[in-house]
Amino acid sequence: MTINTLFFGIVMDITGQRKTTLTFEKEMTIGDFQVYLLKKYPGLTDIKNFAFAVNESYVKEDYKIQENDVVAIIPPVSGG
Repeated sequence: MTINTLFFGIVMDITGQRKTTLTFEKEMTIGDFQVYLLKKYPGLTDIKNFAFAVNESYVKEDYKIQENDVVAIIPPVSGG
């Protein structure tokens, strides 16, 4: 399964990338994907606080990612 991934804000800084394409042999939920990303990028310690959007719609951890989905990882935004 191929997952196209977009990184925003601090996530882009931690990964050193704006986007990447990842390939997996099994189906994944967003929760599974979070675990994978934390192992690949240990600096993502706050990953549970980030929003995940698939194909421009926000999703929860139990969402099953489909082939060629675009997953955006969006850190919390603060302003004043």
